[in-house]
Amino acid sequence: MHYNFKKRIEVYLLSGWEKFNSYAIWMLKVAYVNLLWIGFTIAGLGVFGLFPATGAMFVIVQKWLRDEPVDRIFHSFWKTFRKEFISLNKFGLFFILIGYVLVYDFLFVYQNVDKLKLLFPVLLFLAICYLVALLYFFPVYTQFEMKFFQYIKQSFLIGASSLLETILMLTACMLLGIIINLIPGIIPLFTGSVLAVAITYCSNRSIVKIKNKKKSMVF
Repeated sequence: MHYNFKKRIEVYLLSGWEKFNSYAIWMLKVAYVNLLWIGFTIAGLGVFGLFPATGAMFVIVQKWLRDEPVDRIFHSFWKTFRKEFISLNKFGLFFILIGYVLVYDFLFVYQNVDKLKLLFPVLLFLAICYLVALLYFFPVYTQFEMKFFQYIKQSFLIGASSLLETILMLTACMLLGIIINLIPGIIPLFTGSVLAVAITYCSNRSIVKIKNKKKSMVF
């Protein structure tokens, strides 16, 4: 009996160590991808590197969540960054331009609030639509082949039809913001990549739900 108890303890400790080791390796990979994201964004002069680097990060995260092997993370990151550089910069220009217009309009309405206060709800609605499309854009881009504006349209439609997942994404963004405010030192290691994991996980849930609904409607 004493031998069996000792054996169980050894097995429990071994399994616990294996779990800890797998979590530690996972966190190291997440930190490494975050460093690559920051590095490639800077290498692309910030504005021109942000969207390609973010797209490369989401491609790797998507493979992880699908349990697909990513043997050489740097090679995979660089390959996607180079391949999608022009395409993703077009989307980056689109989102930055729309975001700039929305911010300008909000400031203009705020300065003329007495005359234009009725426009505030309209701008708020447009800003929410913009944010939803942006949240779902990269997961949609990494999974589907579409035309330019179809990516924007489908990103918004998936987000609008998946209220729970969209709320979870926004909650993850807020929680990460709070954690960063409390522990600024995690910025180089666990910011973009952690958020990419949360967004990709939630968006995959949304896409699976939509696919299942379509299948049930067919049958």
